[in-house]
Amino acid sequence: VQLQASGGGLVPTGGSLRLSCAAGRTSSNNGMGWFRQAPGKEREFVATINWNGGNTDYADSVKGRFTISRDRVKNTVYLQMNSLKPEDTAVYYCAASRYASGSSQVGPYVKWGQGTLVTVSS
Repeated sequence: VQLQASGGGLVPTGGSLRLSCAAGRTSSNNGMGWFRQAPGKEREFVATINWNGGNTDYADSVKGRFTISRDRVKNTVYLQMNSLKPEDTAVYYCAASRYASGSSQVGPYVKWGQGTLVTVSS
């Protein structure tokens, strides 16, 4: 089952976007994560959530600005991004872990979406 990420776009500094990831029923009991990759940089962890939404974790760079959540009925994971900065510009990827817990590491993730581009203008 492919993951479908959407919601990216062009926003000014300080703006907000909500990314969505349609994960499918087979990922409903799996931890999920959001990663991002800026041009010329390595893919980096952004946020993760466990299978039931009870535990979340964030990269220090986005804490207090981004919120990850999931709707298990809709099998969708969200990333609400507020107070966006130019350094948040990247392609954002959602991923499904092989485990029920979330993770900040790439290793546990076995399914990846195609990515959605977020551009924050200065």
